[in-house]
Amino acid sequence: MKLVIAIIKPFKLDEVREALTEIGVAGMTVTEVKGFGRQKGQTEIYRGAEYSTNMVPKIKLEIACGTDLAPRVVEAIQTSANTGAIGDGKIFVLDLGQAVRIRTGETDQTAL
Repeated sequence: MKLVIAIIKPFKLDEVREALTEIGVAGMTVTEVKGFGRQKGQTEIYRGAEYSTNMVPKIKLEIACGTDLAPRVVEAIQTSANTGAIGDGKIFVLDLGQAVRIRTGETDQTAL
């Protein structure tokens, strides 16, 4: 099993969700996060005053999937979240040691 973690631009969430649904992803966790990378922050205007923020709003997706599905998940996220501009995000793939469905007690692949 794999855990795919993706950091994407907020306006790309619906596109990414649709692409993942098409390849058979049953669920994911979505979190609003803030951070920075090469973008180094952004300048915003609030009530007529300009100010800089050093953290950029992003969306963090966490998808637990089978090892065989992980490459397709990465490809779906990469193609649907790509704008070609700086700050498109990152994808991380981690090994997932164990999964348990709380309600039924199912474990590992059947719990996903």
